[in-house]
Amino acid sequence: MANLDWGNLGFNVHKTNAIIISYYKDGEWTEPVVSADFQFHYSVFANTLHYCGSCFEGLKAFRGADGKARLFRPYTHAQRMQGSARRLDMVPPSEELFVRMCEMCVQENIDFLPPFGYEASLYIRPVLEGINPQLNLSCPSEQMFAVMCSPVGAFASSGLLNPVTAVIPGNYDRVPARGTGAYKLGANYVAALLPYSIAHKQGYTEMLFLDPLTGTKVDEFASSNFCAIKDGVYVTPLSDTVLPSVTNRSLQAIAEDFGIKVEKRVIPEEEIAEFDEINACGTAVVITPIKSIDYKPVLENPEVTRSYKVPGSEKCGPVSRKLYDHIRGIQNGQIEDIHDWCVVL
Repeated sequence: MANLDWGNLGFNVHKTNAIIISYYKDGEWTEPVVSADFQFHYSVFANTLHYCGSCFEGLKAFRGADGKARLFRPYTHAQRMQGSARRLDMVPPSEELFVRMCEMCVQENIDFLPPFGYEASLYIRPVLEGINPQLNLSCPSEQMFAVMCSPVGAFASSGLLNPVTAVIPGNYDRVPARGTGAYKLGANYVAALLPYSIAHKQGYTEMLFLDPLTGTKVDEFASSNFCAIKDGVYVTPLSDTVLPSVTNRSLQAIAEDFGIKVEKRVIPEEEIAEFDEINACGTAVVITPIKSIDYKPVLENPEVTRSYKVPGSEKCGPVSRKLYDHIRGIQNGQIEDIHDWCVVL
């Protein structure tokens, strides 16, 4: 096993042993190969460098209480990548190839799979890139699918399940209306990097975007989906510009297993004041509780025109904690996986 401080990994890149690569050309994918070369090699005119022919996924592997390695919902991530690729008019890897390469990545880097007992995991990053050289504005004809990984700990600097502050940047949108917000494209994240940097310098950990068409409805956080608890009901936004988070979908399923009603609906901004618990949810965090949300008409300016304080937000809310503990129990092999989400290596 690698000599790492498993309790203090952060959400950073730690070099592992190998990556897994396959190429698409002339209508077929090559057999995946294991490579110790952590540099990509393709033309300076590659589609991905100029026209953003690129999408990606993020999933995790866990070392369970029984010592076995588990991939969490890899087939669902494969299906989501297929949707992203089709939006780019690219040819996605099959579900079988996607999952097989993720399994290969874990096996080749098994020494970097954190031990059970730490809030750590092996983060797996599959990427699909258009690599043919081109100047004309067209979809890529040659592609590379690569799977890499890194051991990670908590995503938020505040630590596990510690509530954080968020800001709504009134003068920024995450994605355009009727755009590509529902797909996991690298291009969807780059627009948020500047306001994210500004918000962090102002002391905010998260940034919540409103819908880009009217600027009146909750969409999602810069890093993950929005979910909340109101009068015992699990509420999450219904929007064409929100990425369908695998974690959010898992939390909804677990909530329904517990008999908790789930509502996926439009959420007016002012309803934020009525929620008992608010979270950012995604693969990197599962849940990050939110303790307050400010609205700033202009993010760069000091003026805050509205503030929402989540009641009892000095710790993770009880319903959210129950859902978190259950999903982590499934990932660790301590709770029965009744939905067959985990692939055990």
